[in-house]
Amino acid sequence: MAKIRILVTDDHAIVRDGIRALLALTGDVEVIGEATNGREALEMVRELVPEVVLMDIAMPLMDGLEATRRIRKEFPGTRVIVLTQYEDREYVLRVIEAGASGFISKTAASSDLVSAIRSVHRGDSFLSPSVARHLVEDYQQSTATRGNQDPYEQLTDREREVLKLVAEGYSTQEIADMLVVSPKTVDGHKTNLMAKLDIHNRTDLVKYALRRGIITV
Repeated sequence: MAKIRILVTDDHAIVRDGIRALLALTGDVEVIGEATNGREALEMVRELVPEVVLMDIAMPLMDGLEATRRIRKEFPGTRVIVLTQYEDREYVLRVIEAGASGFISKTAASSDLVSAIRSVHRGDSFLSPSVARHLVEDYQQSTATRGNQDPYEQLTDREREVLKLVAEGYSTQEIADMLVVSPKTVDGHKTNLMAKLDIHNRTDLVKYALRRGIITV
């Protein structure tokens, strides 16, 4: 029987090692690669084309939500399961909107992770009970405030990248080197994203990124 091919993405080696050890006990799941950030995950998906990606959210360079959006857009046949410590309603909704097929807390039972992998591989979705409750509550709340568009959704993929890197403290030149663009281009992205978010200085930008979980402390 062919095994389900898995890519594990988390910036903590101990988490990746634990997941690999757990999945090694199953007879139908195989870890074919590990990534330490969203950008690396996207590159490895292009190279290895796994069937399922286990994805953390808070990671350097490119977070898990952005990586999930890009993977689902470029490889619609690859399923993504977000595995994270966050369970609040905002995260649940953003994960689903990003295109993930499953959402599991890192505090969930190991059997839930295996069940999630098998479920999304079959084409189903998987939400742990606590996460499903958060999603229902978020939906009920959103119906009362429908029509208020989130300014973050107006940002382009590149503007989201620049937002994260600026909030992490990288200089314009460092960001330009990372993205292989000119400093002038980076400044243009910064100006655009700050206008869209109605943010006028770097301090407020960092606060915004922390509130949204784009970066962590």
